[in-house]
Formats: sequence, structure tokens, C-alpha cells
Amino acid sequence: MKGIKPENQMRVCFPSRSINESLARSLAAAFAALADPTVEELCDIKTAVSEAVTNAIVHGYRDTMGQVYIAAALYPGGRLVVTIRDKGCGIEDVARARQPLYTTCTTGERAGLGFAVMEELMDRVRVRSRLGEGTTVTMERTLSPRE
Repeated sequence: MKGIKPENQMRVCFPSRSINESLARSLAAAFAALADPTVEELCDIKTAVSEAVTNAIVHGYRDTMGQVYIAAALYPGGRLVVTIRDKGCGIEDVARARQPLYTTCTTGERAGLGFAVMEELMDRVRVRSRLGEGTTVTMERTLSPRE
């Protein structure tokens, strides 16, 4: 959101261990809670963040260890922007990766629905990736004003 300053923001990084996916969900929910969202909105944000972080851990770093970076910002009007970034292997074809049922996992354990879930739950999802440099997923959602 160019030109508009956030009312609040946070940045966190942690090792790409699968156990930290729940940490990411909790951090995102706690931060978003500052805007007094509905329970449904909080659940949606937690799920979308979970999908993005899981993608970074499972697909970005595959069988290596790295860092997952989360940044979140709250803007006037209840606009929440959450960015998940890794410095992993990157995505060869972002458009293909965003297609439902596509996965790089060869064990059959992954459904390939991560980006589809993120897009369903958030207002906007942007994906930037470079091979050998990593992937950045930026998700936006305007939270409902509470009365």
C-alpha cells in the first residue's frame, strides 16, 4: 500500500521447522486481533498464513533448513497485509504452482491446494519467486468494522 503508512506492524523470522507453522498461525492471529476482526476472519487469516508457511517449509526448503520471514501490517480502514518470505529454491512456474492440485511433493502427501486456499480466504494474494533465491507471498484482507 504505497503512500499510506501502517498503523502498526511486526516482523518475525524463525527456522523452517514444521513445528513452527503453529507459531506462525498464532502470531498472525494475535497481530490481526488488534483490529478486532470477527472470529471467522481470524480463522481465515490463520489458515491462509498456515498454508503460506507450510509451502515455504515443505516446498521452499524441501530437505534443507532455512528461515521463514513473516511481516504483517495494519492500515487504516482495517486493511491487513501479511507477507511470508523464504530464501529457498524458488518456484519455477508460479502460474502453474497456483493451479489447484499442483504440487512439487513426490510422496503423494500434499494435495496441492495451498494457493487456492489462500486465494479463497484472502482478498488478494500476490506471489513473487526467483529460482535459487526464494518466494514471497503477500496476502491482503480488509477486516470488517465491528459495532
